Amino acid sequence: MIQLLRPPFPSILLLLLAACADSPKQATGAFVPQAERPRNIILLIGDGMATPQISASLYWRGVGRSVWEQFPVVGFHQTHAHDERVTDSAAGATAFACGRKTKNGAIGLVPPDYTPCRTILEELSDRGWATGMAVTCSATHATPACFVAHQDLRAFSEYIAEDYLKVKLDCFIGGGSGYFNDRPDRRNLLDSLRRRGYIIRLGTAFNHLPLDGSAPFYLFTSDREPPSAHEGRRYLPSATAKACEYLQKRSPKGFFLMVEGSQIDWALHANDVNWLKAEMRDFEAAVIEALRFAQQNGETLVIVTGDHECGGMSLNTAKNPKQFEPAFTARLHSAAMVPVFAYGPQARLFSGVYDNTDIYFKMWKALGMENGK
Repeated sequence: MIQLLRPPFPSILLLLLAACADSPKQATGAFVPQAERPRNIILLIGDGMATPQISASLYWRGVGRSVWEQFPVVGFHQTHAHDERVTDSAAGATAFACGRKTKNGAIGLVPPDYTPCRTILEELSDRGWATGMAVTCSATHATPACFVAHQDLRAFSEYIAEDYLKVKLDCFIGGGSGYFNDRPDRRNLLDSLRRRGYIIRLGTAFNHLPLDGSAPFYLFTSDREPPSAHEGRRYLPSATAKACEYLQKRSPKGFFLMVEGSQIDWALHANDVNWLKAEMRDFEAAVIEALRFAQQNGETLVIVTGDHECGGMSLNTAKNPKQFEPAFTARLHSAAMVPVFAYGPQARLFSGVYDNTDIYFKMWKALGMENGK
């Protein structure tokens, strides 16, 4: 695990000093110069992940520093949807992608007329940034869909797949090839992507991909939804590292990469502790890869958060006083605030308590463009 310099202060003071802590050091002690503003943004989303899940994972780790202790800036965002206190992933991701509240279930559409909103990924792509996504769900699932698609309901998987043809996405790594080539309308959208110059590969191996930056690509890791981490899925950390290196070669302007630990939420809906442990470990490994790249690059802002809490999880007293007993109060989402961790140029913008839509505006502000202008 990479190690960032830990200031000699208690953790509570770390939050108060966040505004001065954009530039940690490497394990070697060598100073890593940070640019004034980032050229690259890596947004990592742990679906369903909030303070209870992060706390549990930190305690499960045992000896040694957790990746969560390595971030110099921490904030919290409020997650509610447009007209409901408890959000779903579609409304939550739309808030990140567009900076607007929407109703639960809507993909990239905003009130009052539920018209398409311009996502940060779409806008940066049109301005010459390289863009990519790496997820542990299908391409048509709510979170990745909200960055590239605009549909009334998250269940419209085939329509969401069609929207991928309308955006200049440089790379996608995740499941869902069947929504592109095994469709009720018999269209083969994979052939459509190939005609647009994309390299299409199936599986989890990164060989035979244009990682030199010479062409855009899709790596479909499964036909529909990928297997869980405790069933052997392991590609997300490598996908994060490979995507960063690849996207850096695709554009001199910089890149935007969204990474999702999608199945954290699924484990919580199932109230399955072992599944949750595996998914949190996998996601944390991806976060480590993002931090490693950012440390070596000096021009990359890393933001890690969840879209909502799921399971109403609590950490209760166990028979062994040195342990805890995880418990769930529900199989659905809750309204709990969600932490935001930030590292890199302009990381200080993400301290404090704010709305989930503010993450969109803070990313633009970090790039030096207020409200995307």
